[in-house]
Amino acid sequence: MREEIAGDPFMKRCCVTGRTNGKIEWHHNLIFAGRQVNQTWAILPLSEAVHIQARHTDVKERLDWIMLNRATDEQLSEYSKAEDLITKRQKLNQKFGEWKKNWYEH
Repeated sequence: MREEIAGDPFMKRCCVTGRTNGKIEWHHNLIFAGRQVNQTWAILPLSEAVHIQARHTDVKERLDWIMLNRATDEQLSEYSKAEDLITKRQKLNQKFGEWKKNWYEH
């Protein structure tokens, strides 16, 4: 899985800022049953500065938006026990708009 992630161009730049300079860290954005979800769609590339702020409500909401849009309905339903992640994705899409892999280029 590490090789797959390392070879994905999406993982080469911060998914929040779009920047490629500086250190890019891999952030496990989804915690399920007290553990980090080790699925490619749940791991996000973040600049060091954004990673430090990942728990702030406004940043966390944006990270959830990106992560949830990288997953299929089937993938989300597997983790939609305490919270309906598909509905959450719909609400975040209403707030932030339609997510595209390179959304920061708009």
